[in-house]
Amino acid sequence: MAQKFSKETYLYWYELMQLIRQFESKSEEMYKMAGKIRGFFHVYNGQEAIAAGCMTATNQEDPFITGYRDHGLALAKGMTPNSAMAELYGKATGCSKGKGGSMHLFSKEHFFFGGHGIVGAQIGTGAGLAFAEKYRDSKNVVLCFFGDGAARQGMLHEVFNLAMLWKLPIVFICENNNYAMGTSIERTSNVIDIYKLADAYEMPADKIDGMTPELVHESVARAAKRARDGDGPTLLEMKTYRYRGHSVSDPQKYRTKDEVEEYKDQDPITKVRKTILENNYATEADLLVIDDKINSIVEGSVKFAEDSPWPDDSEVYKDVYIDQNYPFIVD
Repeated sequence: MAQKFSKETYLYWYELMQLIRQFESKSEEMYKMAGKIRGFFHVYNGQEAIAAGCMTATNQEDPFITGYRDHGLALAKGMTPNSAMAELYGKATGCSKGKGGSMHLFSKEHFFFGGHGIVGAQIGTGAGLAFAEKYRDSKNVVLCFFGDGAARQGMLHEVFNLAMLWKLPIVFICENNNYAMGTSIERTSNVIDIYKLADAYEMPADKIDGMTPELVHESVARAAKRARDGDGPTLLEMKTYRYRGHSVSDPQKYRTKDEVEEYKDQDPITKVRKTILENNYATEADLLVIDDKINSIVEGSVKFAEDSPWPDDSEVYKDVYIDQNYPFIVD
């Protein structure tokens, strides 16, 4: 697979995945040890290959929307670590002005539309985004991410039906990390291959190794082209694994430590690092420079969040309802 992608792509993947990993590890530290971050908190450790492969297979203007495990995808789309960390702290300089927190990162500027706390809510909203892109004839493609738990929501079936009926430009990506909140897929459904749910709607679908950015890129590129060509949606089941629990307070009693370590043998960062070194795309020293740069950026984001002000009390009622005089413009 090394010959299919350029040196620049591998180095991009490595740097992005390291940024996500280090940001998540640091933010978890600030949550658990420092008590600086409050509320529900879900990290992306282990799933970085999905974010990396999706980025190189799409355009910056393609909207992304996901559930509450959203930090990694937000960073991938270009949200700054400063803006993301400040939001986790609940500070006014955060991407959602400190009002959303971990589960509600959002950036219109970077075409990242959440961060949704309600399980499966992003599936319907993602279809709405895709309908808007089709209406505007923009040729943009929406990537809608959800977990294996959200695949059990009734909304998924209603959305699949309409997405196929209207040939919406959307790629549904199920980040299947096996346990939803804490229950294995075998205990929640007779259909354990989630990609087969698309069969009822004659939607193209596939199951992909989500721990390998090369395979993620190839599958998303095919699906995105299909959508841009006007042929409608695709469902991609990305088999992945989260190294942490559902949230950072999850004791993870439903799986063994040996199982977690076994999956870490497939670590996407380790695999990409190995490919880079074997192909002489960079040296160990070069990669260490990247690691140090990322560490500096992440540490800087913590300082930025620490030094940022809390939202003013006057912000409480802002951004709750849209102004009734808001000028709705159809372009």
